[in-house]
Amino acid sequence: MTESIDYGNLMHRAMRGLIQEVLADVEENGLPGQHHFFITFDSMHPDVEIADWLSDRYPDEMTVVMQHWYDGLKVTDEGFSVTLNFGEKPEPLYIPYDAIKTFVDPSVEFGLRFETQDDEDDEETTAEAPMEVVSDDDEAPREAAEIVSLDSFRK
Repeated sequence: MTESIDYGNLMHRAMRGLIQEVLADVEENGLPGQHHFFITFDSMHPDVEIADWLSDRYPDEMTVVMQHWYDGLKVTDEGFSVTLNFGEKPEPLYIPYDAIKTFVDPSVEFGLRFETQDDEDDEETTAEAPMEVVSDDDEAPREAAEIVSLDSFRK
């Protein structure tokens, strides 16, 4: 039996499960309304599958957008595959959930950020709600992002 509850890893798994559930719903029903996703992932993760020219162009991390056109979304327990358009060139991608660094749906000001601590083996998960979204209207009031960090609960 462990001496403490590992809330960091529990939160990590829960937030990855949330992403899986959202993507599974999109796989079945499509993107509703104005929803769209910005997904940033570690392009060097050993299980990421992207074209060589993409990994050459984005050697550390890459952000993809699922919005107007995507094809072949398949969601599994470990990750998801999707074909996205890069300058009129469709490319298949496979992204494991463990490679995801951020998942943002700006249409509803929702975002998740997963950070790795270099000096620790544990991963920190930060849930953000709401996130600041840049507006074309400079006069529009902006709310600061409320960030809940797991570090504030660690002893």
